[in-house]
Amino acid sequence: MQETERKRSWPELVGYRGTAAAAIIEYQNPHVDAIIVKKGTIVTAEFLCDRVRVWVDEGGIVYRTPIIG
Repeated sequence: MQETERKRSWPELVGYRGTAAAAIIEYQNPHVDAIIVKKGTIVTAEFLCDRVRVWVDEGGIVYRTPIIG
């Protein structure tokens, strides 16, 4: 995959365990840090091109598409 073709979103990871999803994201795009965030957590609004928030529910399951930002 070329620099411009790196993944920017991972809709296929909805339903995965958050820790597994984070590992897959960082493997597929080594230029980002995947951060697991629990549902209901307040986060800052700034956009970071090297961050992917992995939103998980109470059971640790990804419930929305992880995207760079």
